[in-house]
Amino acid sequence: MPAEPSSNEFTDERRTGSALTETGKRLLLFGGRKWGPIANISIRLSIALGALLLTAGIVYFSRDCYVNDGEIGDLTWIDAFYYATVSLSTTGYGDIAPICQSSRLVNVIIITPLRFIFLIVLVGTTIEVLTQRTRQEWRTRNWRKHVEDHTIVVGYGVKGRSAARSLKDAGHDGNSIIVVAPDRDSIDLATRDGLVGIIGDARSEEVLKDAAIEKAGRVIIATDEDDTSVLVTLTARRVARPSCTIVAAVRESQNAQILRQSGANNVIPTAESAGRLMGLSVLSHTAGEIMEDLLDSTRGLEVMERDITREELGLSPNQLDERGQIVLAVIRAGVAHRFDTDTIRQLENGDRLVVIQNSETNGHS
Repeated sequence: MPAEPSSNEFTDERRTGSALTETGKRLLLFGGRKWGPIANISIRLSIALGALLLTAGIVYFSRDCYVNDGEIGDLTWIDAFYYATVSLSTTGYGDIAPICQSSRLVNVIIITPLRFIFLIVLVGTTIEVLTQRTRQEWRTRNWRKHVEDHTIVVGYGVKGRSAARSLKDAGHDGNSIIVVAPDRDSIDLATRDGLVGIIGDARSEEVLKDAAIEKAGRVIIATDEDDTSVLVTLTARRVARPSCTIVAAVRESQNAQILRQSGANNVIPTAESAGRLMGLSVLSHTAGEIMEDLLDSTRGLEVMERDITREELGLSPNQLDERGQIVLAVIRAGVAHRFDTDTIRQLENGDRLVVIQNSETNGHS
């Protein structure tokens, strides 16, 4: 006899509203327009009423080809609606019937499809659930089959939303950004933003595997609690491939070293960073404005990393500065050479640049 799920599993599924496929994997929630219950009912009623009106109109205006209790052509609008109702609902009492070849042909070509539409609307809830579940499972399997080098964002609060927005502004497709959060509201918000969502606790290895972390190129950990961030980082580093970049936010700076030891490549102390920016803005309004501009990808300046172009081979970083791009660092063989070291004289094939440029400039990603 198969083992029954534990009460904790039932509680977690009720709390999060997560759904599992037949293979036990969680369904991914994709971006798209979401209709509310009132809108859904209104649309279905409109379709059913439209089919009813169209059928009644066809019958009434071709009433000379219908017999009603032995009398030909003696149909009122009420009779037409009556025939439309019993015909579309497949009741079919037979007291009104088409007698001309043309009216019978219209019944076959037009009224029969309308009958199918009417019946689909009536039993639409069941059909919609089956269709939506099948489509959802197909999209989930297709996504997992083709996704590669994607980004996982854990947590979709202010930090998570800002990180995802920065990725989209940098040209990343929404289907390559998957948000993992324990509550349905956050996932609904992520899918409305055009991202992929999965409901679950990212501290669980199974949840991260459902998000295809073994093929992910980046993991952004933006939870609200430092202890949660540490546990997610440990789990992510254990199951992710070695080349995966893990970036984590930390509220208390004293926990930053713990996150680095847990496997995070970069740790962002959110509270201290905001405080330093405020202090800089007080000391120098212009400097604060420039930093704010760099942090906001929708404004004039942006920091980006890119490959060098063929035209830039053999040039020095200073020559790129003259072309309107400030070189902050040159990455060669995995080592970052900052602008203040002056160790890179000429750019070589395979180098990558970290530059400041105008956000309207068509850079290279």
